[in-house]
Amino acid sequence: MIDKINVRVYGLCIQDRKILALHEMYAGQALTKFPGGGLEFGEGLTDCLQREFLEELNVRIENIRHFYTQEDFLKSRFRKNEQLLIIYYLCDIIRGEQLEIMPSSIEKTEWIPLHNEENPFPLPIDRLVFDKLKLQYC
Repeated sequence: MIDKINVRVYGLCIQDRKILALHEMYAGQALTKFPGGGLEFGEGLTDCLQREFLEELNVRIENIRHFYTQEDFLKSRFRKNEQLLIIYYLCDIIRGEQLEIMPSSIEKTEWIPLHNEENPFPLPIDRLVFDKLKLQYC
């Protein structure tokens, strides 16, 4: 039975037609994902995104603009009682040379070319967003 909603907020950083991705272990699964995470109580969406970039990559972001909000019902792959609502923002990293992986769960960062024929993202909404970015930027 689903009795919780988990709001997730992710940042899409694009440079030279490449998108920033994280390689992370989560719940025993290797994931390629966008930077970001869960909204906390009392927090705005863009505040969440700023906090997540600081916690994950030790950088601040600017020029934050909405890109996509998931519209269909999505049950969490990791928690059976949760429904997900996922929101994506385009953003720019301030002082990218300071980018440093903070949590040990993140194995590495990668700038993935948007013209990749293969979609490297395993989670369904991330896959959809990557395809939308390809259409817009390629």
